[in-house]
Amino acid sequence: MNPSESQLDYPLGDMLPAPGALVELAPGLCWLRMPLPFALDHINLWLLRDAFQGRSGWASVDCGVANDSTRAAWDQVLAEGAGGAPLLRVFATHCHPDHMGLSDWLCSRFGAPLWMTTGEYAFARMMAAALPGVDGPAALPHFQRHGLVDPELIERMGERRNYYPSLVPAVPQAYTRMQDGELIQIGQQQWRIITGFGHSPEHAALYCEALQVLISGDMVLPRISTNVSVFAVEPEGNPLAQYLASLDKFAGLPADTLVLPSHGRPFRGLHTRIAQLREHHAARLAEVVEACRTPQSAADIVPVMFRRKLDAHQLTFALGEALAHLHFLWRQGALQRRAGADAVFRFHLT
Repeated sequence: MNPSESQLDYPLGDMLPAPGALVELAPGLCWLRMPLPFALDHINLWLLRDAFQGRSGWASVDCGVANDSTRAAWDQVLAEGAGGAPLLRVFATHCHPDHMGLSDWLCSRFGAPLWMTTGEYAFARMMAAALPGVDGPAALPHFQRHGLVDPELIERMGERRNYYPSLVPAVPQAYTRMQDGELIQIGQQQWRIITGFGHSPEHAALYCEALQVLISGDMVLPRISTNVSVFAVEPEGNPLAQYLASLDKFAGLPADTLVLPSHGRPFRGLHTRIAQLREHHAARLAEVVEACRTPQSAADIVPVMFRRKLDAHQLTFALGEALAHLHFLWRQGALQRRAGADAVFRFHLT
């Protein structure tokens, strides 16, 4: 266990749900775990006992990616752990494939409405349709402007044309809007929506005061830091500033809140983890400032921030995150940005 993890409390220890099984965390609240075809090899999903429009069943929070193994796991969960009761609603914290992939499959199968924020729904529709600017090919010129020159990586990134649609083949054609601060009745409990920014357009976490439980999605994770990236569709964005400001919205929750993250294990120590995340980004920003004593592109900053070998999938996020830290410092006035004769943006100390 790394030092950061040792400061957190994991009330279930090392226990993980078996494939296709449910673990009850509180009355009417269950944890399940689905595989992912990435280095980050799992996503946590949540089932809540629900009563909606005169019917009894379950609400799901997030869906997993659209592949055969995840569909088979859902079939097992619904037939066995959920006792054959239907899904009445599908909640999605945000638009990323591991959270959104099977939304249309689940909603269509049960006639269940999709609930999510407008920002996330709109982006999911755009990316599933592979609209220009949010499709895979748009990332390539964006990252080339920020120093990507490796021919092999350029070729591999150019092949990611259908990345999102392959994992999210369809998005429901209608949705129910969730908004910041809204109280939503799910079964016997009320859950308050807490929106966050920087990781995705309008991420929705859910907090139940009666249970003192936070379904944090990707906004607060116990072992890894949430990816915060500048992407092609918003090339001048400052997502790190948005993310750090969003953490303030969780700081007022009780210290003993049980946090249910999308990756990793349920934990207590929310305030400690928020402090750790702030310290993590402060340390990365200090490294970036030091590196920018000489002009640096985002590609130059990647090995400063990420000291392990990265595949093309990981490099996309690493480049976006390096650029997010550069933009944060640039917007603060700590760095200047100039385009060189090669049209690559480089940042240096003011």
